[in-house]
Amino acid sequence: MSNASSQNCKGLQGAPDAQKRTASYTPVCEQAADTADGVLCNPLPSLVDCGCLEADRDNGILVHIHVQPRAAKNAFAGIHAGAVKLRITAPPVDGKANAMIAEILAKMFHVSKSAVTLVSGQQSRRKRFRVAGISYDAALKILETLLS
Repeated sequence: MSNASSQNCKGLQGAPDAQKRTASYTPVCEQAADTADGVLCNPLPSLVDCGCLEADRDNGILVHIHVQPRAAKNAFAGIHAGAVKLRITAPPVDGKANAMIAEILAKMFHVSKSAVTLVSGQQSRRKRFRVAGISYDAALKILETLLS
């Protein structure tokens, strides 16, 4: 992607506001190649670029999560400020939200619940979880599939 196209990005087609950066919107740039609508650009950071996933020691990973508790349903909602946004139905009371996130991550990465531990963010929306027993590359493929 050239610098010119990223600087001339009109924003996100279909987005209620230009600051929203989720996978459900299509970015459109002003510089048109052969179309009147413009060419597609990519203001969304890739999972590698956003830093939401890190390789950890002993064949594991660190996942940065931005959690939205008390949602209508459990769902991944794209990338938010360098973290994977996860909507969960559990309330943020007595560790229920943390337990639910750990369970969701264990199912998603096909590891046991005991392989998922909270590293930081016990009482914050921003959390880091360590997942043991999965390689960085395998985790990256799983996340890319979920968020695409």
